[in-house]
Amino acid sequence: MEETNPRLNRAFIKIVNNQLRQNDPPETRETLNRLKSEGISEADAKIYIAQAVCVEVWDAMKNKKEFNRDRFLRNLKNLPNEPKE
Repeated sequence: MEETNPRLNRAFIKIVNNQLRQNDPPETRETLNRLKSEGISEADAKIYIAQAVCVEVWDAMKNKKEFNRDRFLRNLKNLPNEPKE
């Protein structure tokens, strides 16, 4: 994986951890469990999930749009493939 900004990386992992802790959306935990069952470490699975979060945050900021839940869930379902905008 490419090197990332450590602060941004921590921020996005924190978002993933919050989603897991709050079980909101539940698809985040389902995705974590699925990726782990496919042999991906928990740490790497969280990075994949964070990439899907990043797509939504970036789009919301860039285009002044709301979080696109449907696209986020679609991207979670397609992990570990790269999320699409």
